[in-house]
This record gives sequence, C-alpha cells and structure tokens, in this order.
Amino acid sequence: MIAEPPARTATQSGLLRFIRYAFMPNRLGYCGPDENRLLFDHAVAGEADRSLLPTLTQFLGPLPYLRAIARGSGIRDPFDERVVEAYWVGNELLELADGGDLYRSLNDRFRRQLPAELMATIAGKVPRGARAHHSFHVLDVWRQVARLDGDVLAQIDGCRVSWGRVAAVNGASLTVERAGLEIRDGKLALGPATAVFATREIDGRGFVTDVGPGDTVSMHWGWVCERLTDAQTRDLERYTRHNLRVANRTI
Repeated sequence: MIAEPPARTATQSGLLRFIRYAFMPNRLGYCGPDENRLLFDHAVAGEADRSLLPTLTQFLGPLPYLRAIARGSGIRDPFDERVVEAYWVGNELLELADGGDLYRSLNDRFRRQLPAELMATIAGKVPRGARAHHSFHVLDVWRQVARLDGDVLAQIDGCRVSWGRVAAVNGASLTVERAGLEIRDGKLALGPATAVFATREIDGRGFVTDVGPGDTVSMHWGWVCERLTDAQTRDLERYTRHNLRVANRTI
C-alpha cells in the first residue's frame, strides 16, 4: 500500500492541477458548472482549498476515474495530487486503479444514453486493459456519448491532453511542436509533430508564465496547462498510445 502524505499539501496541489486541466473545457461549456472565472483566478494565484470541492465534484466526466484510481491505490482523497496526475497525465497509480469500480460507474452513468451493445463494448474495455486515463474517456467514452458533428477528429484531438515542445514564445501564445491525431489505415494514430499555436494567457494571465524554447508543455483544448518533466511527458505519451490501441480494437 502506498503511504499517504499530509492531506493538506496533497489536496491543495491536486486541486490546482485538476483546475489547470479542467479550466478550458469548463470555459468552453463542455464539463462542470459555469465557474471558469473562479477556477482561473485560483489557478493563477496558486491557491486552492477544500471550499472548491462542491464545484469540482460537479465535473462528472473525471470523477469516476479519480475515484477508481484512489480506491485502487488506497488513497482516501480522489483529489490527491498523485491521483489527479494519474488521470490527466499518467503515472504508476493507473496500474492499480479499481477496474470494477470504474466498470460499474461507467454503466451506471451512461447505460441510459447508449444502446446496450455499445455500452457493453465501452465498459468491457476496462477489464480488457483500458487504463483510467483521460485518453480513455476521450477516445472511447466521450467520443460515443457527445454526439459529435463537424470535424470529429479535430474535436477528439482537442479534447485529449497532448504534449509538445515549445519552439517560440509569442506573448500570450506559444508555438509548440505537437503530434496531432490522424486517421491511418482506418485507425486512429499520432502523426508527426507539426508547429501549432497554443494559448497560455487570457488578459495577460495564465498558468504557465516561466517557459521558453525547449520546454515541454501539456495542452487541453489548445490551452497550455502546465510544464511537464521528462518523466511526465513519457507517461502521458505512454498512456495515450496505450488507450489508442484499446480504442482501435473497435474502430
């Protein structure tokens, strides 16, 4: 069993990391209550406490995954920093996640929205190797329940958390070398890295201010969430590629 650090430190850091990734989909109206200004102000200030929990527990997409990861790891708090990192970025806790808990929560939430056969296919990927990572939610769950139209591939690619190496800093945006999703031989795949713009500031404020060429950052819906270490970058790529393979079994 993994020993728990002091709850205050782990929870505050976890809440802040959660906000960094949840902010932009919240601002776009995809997930959670309309509290993006509150979330933004807390993340910019680097201040978070348990008073935010009533808001953050309304993000119904991530919550079942956080709970499954926490339960499997013997961690009481689903917003513990290590749990939050596992879901959005990836770490070793994903190998311990409670698959039964995640399987049940997916069925409970989505069985009324999806045909029984499709629901069985999606939930059945959990015992067949899917990891409780945001990429699984995007590639196998959200892709089916969101009823996407228009450029579906671009929406999936925006929703997944991606990584890229900074090529240039352009004030409120960064030029980032990033591998995007593409269709290859009828399957989803990561393409070669190409230069894209990613937003890092709104009204002169953002979450990643100390950044320069050569750094690696994570992005969600075109928003720069945080600067990644080499180990975090490897984990994010590893679990994204893993869940791409899981998704491609039924594409």
